[in-house]
Amino acid sequence: MLHIVVCVKQVPDSREIRIDPKTNTLIRQGVPAIANFYDMHGLEEALRIKDEKGAVITVVCMGPPPAEKSLKECISLGADRAVLVTDRGFAGADTLATSYVLGLTIQKVAAEFGPVDIVFCGKQTLDGDTGQVGPGIACRLDLEQLTYVQKVEKIDQEARRITVHRHLEDGVEVVETAMPVLITALKEMNKVRRAPLPGMIRAAKFKPVIWTTQDFPGLERAKIGLKGSPTIVSKTWVPEQRHVDTEMIAADTPQATAGLLVDKLWQTELPQRFGWANGSEV
Repeated sequence: MLHIVVCVKQVPDSREIRIDPKTNTLIRQGVPAIANFYDMHGLEEALRIKDEKGAVITVVCMGPPPAEKSLKECISLGADRAVLVTDRGFAGADTLATSYVLGLTIQKVAAEFGPVDIVFCGKQTLDGDTGQVGPGIACRLDLEQLTYVQKVEKIDQEARRITVHRHLEDGVEVVETAMPVLITALKEMNKVRRAPLPGMIRAAKFKPVIWTTQDFPGLERAKIGLKGSPTIVSKTWVPEQRHVDTEMIAADTPQATAGLLVDKLWQTELPQRFGWANGSEV
């Protein structure tokens, strides 16, 4: 049976994010936290594979204790187990330190719960927005990596092969590679299901496995948290808001509305842009 690991991060709800005008930093107080949007599409694909072929799904998350809420959500949807990696020593990690810790976590998951065949990550997180952690994990674990995947076409368990569709700027690339593999998921991959009532009841009683720095004997402390994070943010700022005048143009029919729009553009926008006298003809 396949063993699938899904990496999930708890992030601030982007719909509620506010910026402190004095410090130009995120105001996190009072902002609700949610499971990263793209990670949930990775979980959904793991659940679909489980429904079709049979699989065991382990969800892992590195974050503060309240991140347990996101893991419970994953359990309610159908994940089998969840691991929360939490410790003050991990705080302040950038993508380099995060990929290091998650790589160690997946290795420990494989040692304790069985070899891992597929690792799913979202293509990026809503707060960091870098898209670096998934590939970073793949490099550390020497996994085949398939990024920007919009469709899992086929999984051949006997041959240990997987075929996916990757979204590129100029088209779609169909790729086949060997497992184990790491996949970063796009939102186009699927539609995330809703949790059934039995899943919600199970999640309410569920307690994830908790791992701290003490659970990783070979952990190099110089590679975690702030010490292991060479990324430096030199400056942040909020773009100035632009005021744009708007005007509603409407008529009885679409054709008449289009005619009014053309007349309006001819009288105002085009003369201003090209330096014509209002109403002049070319």
